[in-house]
Amino acid sequence: MDLQSTSRTAKLAGGVEIPWLGLGVWQSPRGVAYRAVLDAIELGYRHIDTAKIYGNEADVGRAVRESGVPRDQIFVTTKLWNADHGYEQAKRACAKSLTTLGLDYVDLYLIHWPEKARSESWRALVELKREGKCRAIGVSNFTIAHLDDLARSSDEAPAVNQVELHPFLFQKALLDRCVKAKIQLEAYSPLTRGQRLTHPTIVAIAKKLGRTPAQLLVRWAIEHEVVVIPKSVHRARIEENANVFDFAIPPEELAELDALDEGLRTCWDPSDVV
Repeated sequence: MDLQSTSRTAKLAGGVEIPWLGLGVWQSPRGVAYRAVLDAIELGYRHIDTAKIYGNEADVGRAVRESGVPRDQIFVTTKLWNADHGYEQAKRACAKSLTTLGLDYVDLYLIHWPEKARSESWRALVELKREGKCRAIGVSNFTIAHLDDLARSSDEAPAVNQVELHPFLFQKALLDRCVKAKIQLEAYSPLTRGQRLTHPTIVAIAKKLGRTPAQLLVRWAIEHEVVVIPKSVHRARIEENANVFDFAIPPEELAELDALDEGLRTCWDPSDVV
């Protein structure tokens, strides 16, 4: 695998660079997550995405520390969970995550879900960034309405909005809103949690391009300039998911994939959160 390819980056507002490709560790059990992160880093990944609620921050931090790769070359994300919203609570939660990770800072700290106290939590994240506890701050599962609400309460916009995104849940309006506001969109569950890997269109286009369905879906996100964090605990699949930088999806096939949008959510739906 080309290590330089897997470490290609997008520049966030504020200048921090985030690799286009990362490893997600949601539902990766303790111990298993440690091995997956070590494998990913060895294979060239330089971006790992965890969260307090995943219960594997300790594994992620240990693998990062033991990888042999300098800390400043690995982009680590973690997230503020729902029970920790509020100014003081958010600051304490970040400190606890850093302790669990065994790291002095994270590269990106996200509000995991748009709880009602999100504006107070965001104020804490802005302060945590100023203190150097996180290099960049952002949100997850925010709709256009949530982004607009946050913009009314703070002069600092999120650097990232991490949401479920794939051809079957394109969210084009949200992507356009984020591009306009210079918010980097990031896709979790880009492989539809396996639910559409055998879809005839996916299979046919992947075969035409000489790629696997998973590689096609990861590449689709990158074609739309979306950071993407496929999850796997299997070394072969972690490697497969990263081999996406030596091909492109032709415009006609890209349009065909875009047209697959059916509003499929395999995870959470934040649409009704006010």
